[in-house]
Amino acid sequence: MKKITMCVSLTLLLGLTVACNSNKNEKIGFEKYPTTKPILVDTTITNEYVADIQSIQNVEIRTKINGFIEKIHVDEGKPVKAGQLLFTINSQTFQKDLLKAKAMVKNAIAEAKNAELDLQNVKLLAGKNVVSKTELEKAQANYSAALARVEEHKANQESAEIHLAMTKIRAPFNGIINRIPFKIGSLINEGTLLTTISNNNQVYAYFNVSEKEYLQIKEQRSEKSHDDITLLLANNKPHDYKGTIETIEGEFDQNTGNIAFRAKFPNPNLLLKHGSSGKIQLTNSIQNALIIPQKATFEIQDKQYVFVIDKKNVVRSRAIEVQQRLQHLYIIKNGLSVEDQVLYEGIQNLKEGDTISPQVIAMKALMSKLK
Repeated sequence: MKKITMCVSLTLLLGLTVACNSNKNEKIGFEKYPTTKPILVDTTITNEYVADIQSIQNVEIRTKINGFIEKIHVDEGKPVKAGQLLFTINSQTFQKDLLKAKAMVKNAIAEAKNAELDLQNVKLLAGKNVVSKTELEKAQANYSAALARVEEHKANQESAEIHLAMTKIRAPFNGIINRIPFKIGSLINEGTLLTTISNNNQVYAYFNVSEKEYLQIKEQRSEKSHDDITLLLANNKPHDYKGTIETIEGEFDQNTGNIAFRAKFPNPNLLLKHGSSGKIQLTNSIQNALIIPQKATFEIQDKQYVFVIDKKNVVRSRAIEVQQRLQHLYIIKNGLSVEDQVLYEGIQNLKEGDTISPQVIAMKALMSKLK
């Protein structure tokens, strides 16, 4: 009887020992961790760039003469037509100058006629040898000088007419009048800024991209896709009209490493103004993009890594190259394939060489959860 009791006790003791060792090994080497596999999907990515909006024409209206503002024919913020009268500068002085110039022209013409008559008389006398050849040459010179004075005074008259015309300041093109700093009666000098005029029927949007993004745009976007650019306004609403990338600057800025793009947008309702702000949205389609969760990555010295689970369920670190960042996801350029199994959670608890019990979660399920 005692033998049977001892055998049973020994058997129970050995069983408990084996069970404890088994639990211990399972806890240390085979703890469960969620993993997933990269997936290939067709996707679109949207990048935003801060844009500086400018009118296709924005011109300063400056006076070319000195004087007083006699009349202002327009108001701030109002549309004007090309050639429409904007300002009138006091013109009395210039009118007098024009009258004087016209009188001088008449006087010069009269003197030229007298010189011509003298020349004809001297020619007759010279033909009869009454006067010398020198007298004839002198008469011809006097007539030429008289004609030159006529041309000189005509030029002065034209100059006076131009100065008088400068007292009437007109719009160079259809546009919107901006602020008018000076009022009626203000004394202005040559070069004084009277206002600016903007043609806002179309606008330019200037934006800067990095060299890496520039290469991606050139690689991924065709020339036709340059015609569907979206402008996001300051209120985060898209502009009603799509734009076109028209040109790219010829060199990168050495200080910022960026290059400037220029897009043009229709603006028939004149909603956009010169100096407005916004964001350019560029959307690119990527076929067969390899996707993993951002949560599955970690960074060491500016390089991205993931933990890959090998066939023996051993954790191995691997460097990856990220092509594009999406919301909660990365598009992988190099370092992974759809056959790899990567650790999804618990990165901070593991190290190279640890063994785990992987619990695979489908990438599609993760993507729907991350949205």
